[in-house]
Amino acid sequence: MNAAVLHRPGHLSYEPVPRPTIDANELLVAIEANTICGTDLRLMDGTKTAGVRPGVILGHEFAGRIAEVGSAVKNWHIGQQVSVSPAVVCGQCPPCRRGQENLCDSLKLFGYEFDGGLAEYVRIPAAALERGCVISPPQEVPAPLLALAEPLSCCLNGQRRSPIDAGMTVLVIGTGPIGLMHCALAAHAGARVIACGRQGRLAPAHSMGATVTTSLTGEDLRDFVLNETEGQGADLAILAVGASEAITPALECVRSGGTIDFFAGFPKGITVDIDPNAIHYREISIVGSANARFEDHRRAVQMIANEEIDLSALVTHTFPLSKLEEAVRTVRERLGLKVALLP
Repeated sequence: MNAAVLHRPGHLSYEPVPRPTIDANELLVAIEANTICGTDLRLMDGTKTAGVRPGVILGHEFAGRIAEVGSAVKNWHIGQQVSVSPAVVCGQCPPCRRGQENLCDSLKLFGYEFDGGLAEYVRIPAAALERGCVISPPQEVPAPLLALAEPLSCCLNGQRRSPIDAGMTVLVIGTGPIGLMHCALAAHAGARVIACGRQGRLAPAHSMGATVTTSLTGEDLRDFVLNETEGQGADLAILAVGASEAITPALECVRSGGTIDFFAGFPKGITVDIDPNAIHYREISIVGSANARFEDHRRAVQMIANEEIDLSALVTHTFPLSKLEEAVRTVRERLGLKVALLP
């Protein structure tokens, strides 16, 4: 089969590799779509290396159809459409026992340690199957949309950490695909959404549920948000872009008693100065969120399949896997939103 192999940082190759074989307790999934995210670019460039095996097949946002079923596997059948949570956890460490398997001490990921979805087939190891990584939608879903269950699940984890209720005002800083998903989820929860991002991404933010959009930054953004909230500030600010210069404005944009969610990952080694008195006297809560629990992934699959949330506008480009280089360039140059590769 053909696959996108990351031999080492800066050396991604589209090449033939052996088709995976499975044992009695495993599944083989034929990939139907794999979407590319900013994390994939960081893996390609080597700015993110933790847990990445040299020679791994990239891809952690994928959907497919079962092609082979191990002889000891029950309740799965050939032809069944599936989404796969990329996080393979131990189930035994303290975070796993607390129900925080997304923070597993021994976390391994598809597209990092296990070969991922930028290929024609992917092997689902027994550990992933046992832990509940494989999820079948209640009805058929277009494969590029089903692949988006992974990033959507991460957004659901973030919004579980910072719950959104009807009537709240939510500021989303960053209008890439993740920021747009946060807009859609917040609007679905009944919040009023202010989206801040690049000028060219403001129209998509409106279509994904933002009530108000702006490309302002710094103090201008603070003044804009205060004006939109009768001087109070947003109930919640979601940092959906890993830009250190957005942190102080986010702090200034939330109301007293409000919350800031550090959702995006930041470049390694980044530090910022924060006024501790602003947090103390205004009782600002700062939370982080990373990856997703299996419950989040199941919920994401259900929301997409049941059309509770419409993410179709996010998939702006599709390419055959053989056009890997062109697809990656499209993501790097921000020529669209989500790019899907279809083997």
